[in-house]
Amino acid sequence: MDQNLTIGFIGQGYVGKNYADVIEERGYDIIRYDDTDKFIQNKDKLKDCDIVVVAVPTPTTPQGFDSSIVEKVLNLVGKNKIAVVKSTIKLGTTARLNEMYPDIDIMHSPEFLTAFTAANDVRTPSRNILGIEDINNPELVEKAKTVMKVFPKAPYELITQAENAELIKYGGNCWFYFKVVFMNILYDLIEQHEKIDYATIREALAKDPRIGYSHLDVLHQGGRGAGGACFIKDFEAFIEMLKETGLDKQRDTCENVRNINLHYMRSTGKDPDLLKGVYGE
Repeated sequence: MDQNLTIGFIGQGYVGKNYADVIEERGYDIIRYDDTDKFIQNKDKLKDCDIVVVAVPTPTTPQGFDSSIVEKVLNLVGKNKIAVVKSTIKLGTTARLNEMYPDIDIMHSPEFLTAFTAANDVRTPSRNILGIEDINNPELVEKAKTVMKVFPKAPYELITQAENAELIKYGGNCWFYFKVVFMNILYDLIEQHEKIDYATIREALAKDPRIGYSHLDVLHQGGRGAGGACFIKDFEAFIEMLKETGLDKQRDTCENVRNINLHYMRSTGKDPDLLKGVYGE
């Protein structure tokens, strides 16, 4: 672990802040930057950071996936330095960013944090994934190994092609989205039969280790359906990727699942502001 490295952080929301806190605990000099009064004065210091972790919003809006904030802040990274994008980004974005900034080595490391347990999630990760532009480039792989050592060690660590890293995050979030929607559909079926008890079925399903307890609650965070900022925007971005790839039948399936989920959320008043941000009025 080379603690002579200086690590910069662009974005101090719950992702950027908790990564900065933990990496500082690990003995590294860090520079925090965002556009608030507390850290805005550190803007010019980022050029001297060896590695800069980017954790800024990548919203999905009615116009589609938006990586413009990531694109803009990468201009703050010094020449021949390394940028690690923690923000969730669509398939092919890392390659496009490297084309935009050829003097920076831009990598993608998806985060798997939960807002309420973010600090512990950073300190004790289950996975560290790091995607690079060319997995067959030995020099780039060595740089990725240096980056990997900055983060707390995980039982599973992977340096891979950037496109793999991008889809690992979407694959996880979209799988849980499907799981939540299916449990809501199952609940609707159960409600049509007096002798069937959802709690009993839920418990028995959860005891199957292939299923587990996560994402089995029909009522969660104020309503039904797969809600929360990440699930809503990431599933819509996934549909966008299917459309761009020409996978029309697969897109149709996901759009049907999305529409069922929107029915559950809107009928129970769940996350109206988040839905407005992604889908408009």
